[in-house]
Amino acid sequence: MKISVLPIGEIEENVLKTLQDRLIKVFSGSTCKILPNLAVPRESYNIVRRQYNSTLILHKILRFADSFGTFRSREYRALGVADVDLYAEGLNFVFGEAQCPGKAAVISLYRLRPEFYGAPKDEGLFLERAVKEAVHELGHTLGLRHCTNPLCVMHFSLHIGMTDRKQAEFCSSCKMNVRN
Repeated sequence: MKISVLPIGEIEENVLKTLQDRLIKVFSGSTCKILPNLAVPRESYNIVRRQYNSTLILHKILRFADSFGTFRSREYRALGVADVDLYAEGLNFVFGEAQCPGKAAVISLYRLRPEFYGAPKDEGLFLERAVKEAVHELGHTLGLRHCTNPLCVMHFSLHIGMTDRKQAEFCSSCKMNVRN
């Protein structure tokens, strides 16, 4: 698989580098490059909710990544990384969204920071959460649905505690079902 990481807005270099390094390890044999920044799409902001619509951002990722030739073959995936609060219709918030199966995904760093929950800053925990969400959403692009194993990266995270509980890798069942 060839992964393109697309920073949406200003994203810290160490976050992008960590994602790049870890995604190459989780998806062995993959490559991962970081694309130039994309501005956070204004039209995705919902003034009433004070959040950004993840589905609208996902569509923007598809168009932007395609302009870089990201989707020349079926093995390419684009992962948007935003630091804004995301929501999807019918949900209070989302950590991310992806086409399932498909070519594009987006994650939000906003609710992954321990400080969001009133805890002290913990860079290691924050980066681990970001990796888990990135792997989870890329798993969806490969056709994986939510897993019933609470330790599998593909398990649905209703809250941050569920993200913290799961591992950053696929369980054996999900590994066997990956379609790329």
